[in-house]
Amino acid sequence: MGAGTPLQDATLRLQQAMERLEGAVDARLSRDHIVVSAEEEVQRMTADRSRLASELDTALTRAQRLEAANREVSRRLVTAMETIRDVLARRA
Repeated sequence: MGAGTPLQDATLRLQQAMERLEGAVDARLSRDHIVVSAEEEVQRMTADRSRLASELDTALTRAQRLEAANREVSRRLVTAMETIRDVLARRA
């Protein structure tokens, strides 16, 4: 600097300061965008987790009902086989 008038030097310094300020604002906006994107992703992941937890609860409940039905069918089959054996034993 020093090559121009004091007004020109001050104008140049002001212009450089404004450029640095614009750069800082752009960087801040970029970081804010990243933060917002990350927060949105966390919200999506939280919603997915809730949905998956609900689906898991439903699947576990269904598995328990199927297991109970399986035990009942097994019990009935054993009873039916014993009845058939008794009938066959009486006929023999």
